[in-house]
Amino acid sequence: MVNRIVIGLLAILFTGQVYAVTQIQATVDRNPVMQGEYFVLNVTANADLNAGSLDTSILLKDFIVGRTSVGRSTQIVNFDSSKETRWQVLLSAKNPGTVTIPAFTMEGVKSNPINLTVAKAGSQPQQMRNLFVEGQLSTNEAYVGQLITYKVKLFLAAELQRGVISSPEIAGTEIKQIGDDTDSVEVVDGRRFRVIERTYSIIADTPGTLAIKGAGFSGDILVEAPRRGGMFGFNESRPMQAKAEDTQITIKPIPDVYQGDWLVSDLLIAKEIWPDEQGNEFEIGTPITRTINVVASNADSNSLPDIKLTMPDGLKSYPEKPVRQTVVRENQVIAQYSLTSAIVPTKPGTFTLPEIIIPWWNPHLRQQQFATIPARTVTITGTVAAEPAQIIEQTETSNNSSGIWPWLTLLFATLWLITLALWFNARRQQHTTKLVATTPSKVPLALAANMNDIAQACDKNDVTLVISLLQHYYSAQFSKSMTLSDIAQLSTVLSKAIHQLQQAKYSESTSSIDKGLLLKAIEQTQINQQQTPPSALSSLNP
Repeated sequence: MVNRIVIGLLAILFTGQVYAVTQIQATVDRNPVMQGEYFVLNVTANADLNAGSLDTSILLKDFIVGRTSVGRSTQIVNFDSSKETRWQVLLSAKNPGTVTIPAFTMEGVKSNPINLTVAKAGSQPQQMRNLFVEGQLSTNEAYVGQLITYKVKLFLAAELQRGVISSPEIAGTEIKQIGDDTDSVEVVDGRRFRVIERTYSIIADTPGTLAIKGAGFSGDILVEAPRRGGMFGFNESRPMQAKAEDTQITIKPIPDVYQGDWLVSDLLIAKEIWPDEQGNEFEIGTPITRTINVVASNADSNSLPDIKLTMPDGLKSYPEKPVRQTVVRENQVIAQYSLTSAIVPTKPGTFTLPEIIIPWWNPHLRQQQFATIPARTVTITGTVAAEPAQIIEQTETSNNSSGIWPWLTLLFATLWLITLALWFNARRQQHTTKLVATTPSKVPLALAANMNDIAQACDKNDVTLVISLLQHYYSAQFSKSMTLSDIAQLSTVLSKAIHQLQQAKYSESTSSIDKGLLLKAIEQTQINQQQTPPSALSSLNP
């Protein structure tokens, strides 16, 4: 019994060496096939052969050769063994018509040739395909610079493993994807498809007729496959390619009647956002936030013009960097331009912000239109601290034109002021001596603490905190609420320091707080307050 088992095992080990290939068979998984779509070629030899025994180079003339898989199997029936080698080749026909898969030769044995019918791409009904691509233009006629949308829809009736959607190809245009891909489900002639949709924007630079090569898809899908000897499972990955139909579009030049910078859109709206809670009346030094929004339908944000703001004398504008964006909403491409600026009044009076006019071309009405933001009038209240240099200049000007009497008046007034100053200085020294004697540490410590907070905020370059501390500091000093305008009127140096703070806060370019200028201005203001006490000044009023 043992001898029989040993003899049988030896027969199994050495039997395969005496068999050579005697038969080769070639089949395809379907016939006819579609141009550009992959199908499976199976080649089977009844022997154990090397993987390189199948020469697929003879297929390159009429086919695109894809992935090739090789499998082997052995069968033993009543101590008789047989071996088999199978090749599975993915092919895609290049051209429609009738083509022949030639016979393959291995060890002198030939396979059978196969006559294959190839249908033209797109001729098969859509509901019969596992995958197809559609492309759609928003219009077949447009102007130079007009945004055209090209929507690609990939229909899938099989599970997508991986893939890439390629953009359409058009010479002389700018093409880019806008928005994100959308994923939905559609039913085509009773068959359910997964639909992946992508939107491209196209802007042509030159007029004429442009040819558009349709967008395409290349990837792998999972399809059902028969089990043969356990080599393949129920699903296998199969490469697929599809392409939308080619088309063309006519681009028209800029009309001769158009005036201004060229901009074409289905609809354009310009709006202004203004602090309505404050009305149109503001104080000197109080920043006014103004935002201008331009919204265009079926236009690119880069096509929207930059808004140039002009300010009348007495208003200073500190614009931020404009914000541009392009989005897709309800199958419409929306372009947005937003410009925010801080307007700081520097003089009292009534000022008019000029009207803003944006020309654009309506392709549907074929005429030029205008989007406008009307002029706005604002009233600025408050007073500006007088500059000493300006006062001297005005005095000199009036002196030059009024003779000797102004000089005499100025001389007597100066002598009178010197006398009063000497008398007030003596009184101040007595008052200061008494104050220091009674409370030697309370007031200086309070002021030092406030100055230290302001200095630390300057080191952090926190403009908002510095402005808040200044208002609290001087409100405590004068026992009333103090605005920046009120503080700026205390001294010329302090006015300059506050102006520098506003520039650091609202300027488009990054700038730091001038700490030295601000602290020096505060110290000088303290000295002036000590030299001219409120009680002494009030006693001079009649």
